[in-house]
Amino acid sequence: MGRPVLRTKLCDMLGIEYPVLSAGMGPSLVGEKTGATVDLVVAVSEAGGLGVLGAAGFTIDQMVEAIREIRKQTDKPFGVDLLLPSSTVSDGDRDLDGPLEIPLTDVLKTLPKSHYDWMLKVKDEMGLPDIDVMVNTGSTTVRPHAAVKACIEEKVPLFCAGLGNPGFMVKDAHAAGMKVLGISGNTKNAQRIAESGVDLVVAQGHEGGGHTGRVGSLALWPQAVDIAAPTPVLAAGGIGDGRGLAAALAVGCVGVWVGTRFLASHEGGLMDVQKDAIVRASDEDTRRTYLYTGKTSRATYNRFHDLWETSGLEPLPFPLQVLFASGMVEMFIQAQKFEYVGPFAGQVSGLINEIKPAGDILKDMVEEAVDILARRLPEEVTAKP
Repeated sequence: MGRPVLRTKLCDMLGIEYPVLSAGMGPSLVGEKTGATVDLVVAVSEAGGLGVLGAAGFTIDQMVEAIREIRKQTDKPFGVDLLLPSSTVSDGDRDLDGPLEIPLTDVLKTLPKSHYDWMLKVKDEMGLPDIDVMVNTGSTTVRPHAAVKACIEEKVPLFCAGLGNPGFMVKDAHAAGMKVLGISGNTKNAQRIAESGVDLVVAQGHEGGGHTGRVGSLALWPQAVDIAAPTPVLAAGGIGDGRGLAAALAVGCVGVWVGTRFLASHEGGLMDVQKDAIVRASDEDTRRTYLYTGKTSRATYNRFHDLWETSGLEPLPFPLQVLFASGMVEMFIQAQKFEYVGPFAGQVSGLINEIKPAGDILKDMVEEAVDILARRLPEEVTAKP
């Protein structure tokens, strides 16, 4: 039996076999360099989809090294995802006149006294250990212009902005033969991103993991398709199997952007304890919170959520809140208090009951979608024009 056929115009745009992209998930605070690893990118692209590297946790040199390693392992198209918050882009890149790595404990001391004192109070009351973690001062997130320039120089097939509007770099990317993708959680931003000249817009519903908005997927997807036209739209948020893929195509999306399901794979960059948390989670075991980044993001529920709610503190601006939360999570990990640790993940976690190879995940998703569209719907639904 041959390989199933499932094609949309997205496949022709990107030179791929199936309209499935693995999301460019960055680091879940501490514990791993990125959620979307080189291995995950290669596995998804080799299986016929398009893998996207999560480069938010890298320095620019590390990102370039990863891009070149991907090219060593596959000749298939792939993408790179960066965070481009508007304030960081407008402020310009951070100067690198100091050490490239500094202790996280030193950075935490620069946080507002209210937050630092609360952290020390919790550390003392819970008997948490000192932490010995280095953070880089030249990450792609604080040097977005240099990071974008590096992606263009490397001629990455697909550039993805996991946060913010990539419109400022579209002209240069197109000149290098690249495609550009932006992500939105509502129709207002979907229109703004489309009008900036990108090639693709991802509409991510409220259900999605990581940074996410307030509008549910089935309400958002068709509205985004309409308002972004003629720019094609991919669906994200709540997609974990072939049923979600078929539903996205039915509302007019050209493909899907899948995160949580690929995190829970052999190649996903999470720690094992984080992958296990996704497998154990039900549909109600995630929370949307400002806790981790200062922006709304969805993560697997854990006791850190409850602890934060008792603090009386307001979230710090991005990326200061990331540093604050990273310090806390690292202490919980070192103390092996894993009930206070949970990864970014979406409500689709309730569908996930095993960790398996990313290639098998994509294969199963495509086969189920093909079966729905080619056999089950015609057998179970009578429709005539």
